[in-house]
Amino acid sequence: MQAVDIMTKDVISVGPEEDVSAIAQLLLNHHISAVPVIDESHQVVGIVSEGDLMRRIRKEDGKESSWWLSLFAGHKDPADYVKTHGRKADEVMTVNPMTIEEDAPLHKIARLLEKHRIKRVPVVKEGKLVGIVSRANLLQGLATEAAASDGALKDDRAIRDAILDEIEDNTGVRSAAISVTVSNGVAELWGLIDSSDQRKAIEVAAENTPGVTRVENNLGYAPRGVGGY
Repeated sequence: MQAVDIMTKDVISVGPEEDVSAIAQLLLNHHISAVPVIDESHQVVGIVSEGDLMRRIRKEDGKESSWWLSLFAGHKDPADYVKTHGRKADEVMTVNPMTIEEDAPLHKIARLLEKHRIKRVPVVKEGKLVGIVSRANLLQGLATEAAASDGALKDDRAIRDAILDEIEDNTGVRSAAISVTVSNGVAELWGLIDSSDQRKAIEVAAENTPGVTRVENNLGYAPRGVGGY
């Protein structure tokens, strides 16, 4: 299995000029914990995570410290000030994030996440963003990889794409909120959704997809503000 077999395809992303408060609301609304930042050509230029936003809530002794005093005292630098006070994506984002290609095998993705201590990695094709792989996606893929035969892999990939398209086009649920893996026709559904109606709609979409032999519904309900990326 490769990145293309497990990645979240409908990636929620923002532009460099996106307001930080809007990004925070986006994370909450979609139960995700990070968004890639892309330029006009869809190249990945950065990523904004919950960790980046949390830098803005630094306090000392219950009060936020005076920036210019701590600067002269050597406690902060201008770059740190931008990170903690910036109002746009390109001011608070982690720049030049790691990326992978669609054909990256799972074991290499696992090593990358572990080596760089990151929770997710954007997937690119010819330099443009086409998906994102999180630790959750990776674990789900590794759990099903052993059951997948080489001969069935191409068919499983097509089935997975069809399920995601059906969910996105007809259920009212963004496919970015969930993860789907398919092994020898068995579709496994993962992720956090908002209601039992959404959970059932996604299950029915998978069941009705040609080639699916069984559906294992592992979808859970997202407490407000819990991220999935």
